[in-house]
Amino acid sequence: MGCKILVYWQITEEQKQKICAIADEHGCTTCFTTDLKVAEAEAEDADIMFGADSGPLREAKQLKWFCSFWAGVNHYLENGVLPNNSCVLSNSSGAYGVSISEHIIMTALLMMRQFGAYEKIMSDVTTKEWRHDLPMHSLCGSRITVLGTGDIGSTFAKRVRGFDPEAVIGVNRSGSRAPEYDEVRKVTDLESVLPETDLLVMSLPETPETIGLLSRKMIALLPENAYLVNVGRGSAIDEEALVDALNEGKLAGASLDVMQTEPVPADSPLRTAKNILLTPHCAGQMTLDYTREKSVAMFCEDLENYLSGRPLSYGVNKERGY
Repeated sequence: MGCKILVYWQITEEQKQKICAIADEHGCTTCFTTDLKVAEAEAEDADIMFGADSGPLREAKQLKWFCSFWAGVNHYLENGVLPNNSCVLSNSSGAYGVSISEHIIMTALLMMRQFGAYEKIMSDVTTKEWRHDLPMHSLCGSRITVLGTGDIGSTFAKRVRGFDPEAVIGVNRSGSRAPEYDEVRKVTDLESVLPETDLLVMSLPETPETIGLLSRKMIALLPENAYLVNVGRGSAIDEEALVDALNEGKLAGASLDVMQTEPVPADSPLRTAKNILLTPHCAGQMTLDYTREKSVAMFCEDLENYLSGRPLSYGVNKERGY
């Protein structure tokens, strides 16, 4: 099955050789580049593409399969991004669980152990105050709710077990059981789950059903001593309601790695909200070698599947959006 494979992102020589070995076995040609202008030119006759930027996609004329090294794919489902309806789409959901779960634990502990407040105390050289009595919370004994039980949420659920939480409850669309959780509830049960939550972790993809899911009404159901971490999509939260809850002391803290507008505008109320921790969508990305290696390994697995006429292991259901 001769075809052209275009890979347009930074991978190692060893990773390139893994892709080339599969391509050569099936009589395919490969092109590797990190220059988007070159990628746009090479995309015109590419059959398979592996990257992320949509520019080259818009130049593809005969593309049959696009694999994104991102986990989220909502951008690719917009009209005019993929060249045709028959183009198969896959992603790298499964590569980010390790990196993002560590980020969730890090930011949850920073908030719960009052790191921000203690940092201010230690950095103020004009004061003689030496405080070490701020109230803290712990993952130990906490009731943790994971909204979104895919790879990221479930990897976090496995790792947070080491902190001995009271319970780890998963919430997803179907309510289907998963071994990482004490219980899995349906999204339609969210109103009854939130009041029993000490730490809410959100790892949702962006779909029509998830946009605005954590509304003002839902935020108000969380206990005043609850914490929130969002590593999914910023569109899932009513940001104005979140800011109000933080500033009014109705929520203990929030960590956002994703926001509705990125970069966050200089005058955004998010920047000055009380007890908020903002990070620039850095929980995943490709800054951890493991993530890059896993993403390439997943592509190689599906490249072998595709060229052998088998279904993809990491294909995306375009109707569901993940």
